[in-house]
Amino acid sequence: MLVTLHNLKSIGLNEILSYISIENYTTFAGETTQVNLSYQIFGQTLGTAPVVLVTHALTGNSQVSGPDGWWSSLVGPKKAIDTNVYTVIAFNIPGNGFDGLEENLFDNYKIFTAKDIARLFSIGLEKLRVNKLFANVGGSLGGGISWELSVLKPNLAKNLVVVATDWKASDWVIANTKVQEVILLNSSNPLHDARMHAMLMYRTPESFTLKFNRTKNDSLGIFNIESWLLYHGKKLEERFALASYKQLNYILSTIDISTHYRNFKEAIYAVTANIHIVTVDSDSLFTLKEDQKTLSLLREIRNNVNHRIIRSIHGHDAFLIEYEQLDNFMYPIFKQ
Repeated sequence: MLVTLHNLKSIGLNEILSYISIENYTTFAGETTQVNLSYQIFGQTLGTAPVVLVTHALTGNSQVSGPDGWWSSLVGPKKAIDTNVYTVIAFNIPGNGFDGLEENLFDNYKIFTAKDIARLFSIGLEKLRVNKLFANVGGSLGGGISWELSVLKPNLAKNLVVVATDWKASDWVIANTKVQEVILLNSSNPLHDARMHAMLMYRTPESFTLKFNRTKNDSLGIFNIESWLLYHGKKLEERFALASYKQLNYILSTIDISTHYRNFKEAIYAVTANIHIVTVDSDSLFTLKEDQKTLSLLREIRNNVNHRIIRSIHGHDAFLIEYEQLDNFMYPIFKQ
């Protein structure tokens, strides 16, 4: 496997995306391919400060900070993850299409599992000469990859911080990703329609009632909830490639750190990081009940485990909405 580093100006981006070319990468399923692993670095110069790795959610990307950053309320100067103090690295999940380069997409959307993405990230960190992280942080799909990386490299991070996620894809997650896959493969308007369905996974009935309360869009002659769903379908269609969405949806369904181990406790046993789990109490995708089961298992074998709960009616997306609560949970970790 040959790995090289180079910089390219990415299409449509104000920032420079750096690339690590990984030739002849062999997946856990035995398929060999080339991967151009792109990333961005925020904050302090690499090698001069503690390093935080932030892994993005399904429709996110490496732009975690700055004016267009999807987590800029959390990552930035004087924010909870303070870029005046830390070096923040954010990789793009290969195939997510953020650079707009068709050659970096994959025809086989099932080529990578979450475990493959974690291993690719570990190769990227090695090539950047990063052998220790202050924190390995991820939300949603990114959190599942963070779990996978912690098992793959048990001594890599001082802190594992996972938000609105789980160490495995539950039956409910697998069921919803299967419905997404069927829509993506069969709809005449696949991205648009799949995104409309996905928004129902990310919010709750109470959240919709609070936001819309059966009000109507008189200009369109439909309910505002309907126009909102149509808007989000169109918005994703404009900025995402079908191949990317199919691939990331599949990766979400493959999260499971216990693969190759007898059970969860055996998989996590060697991990030395302090584990910080943040759950959204109304999340129907990664539920509070499942996290409570995880916490019970963890506390049987270790005491460096913390649990925080975001109280919200908004469901899974609360980790992108309830910034004040999330900041309050994050500050004590990153002010050490």
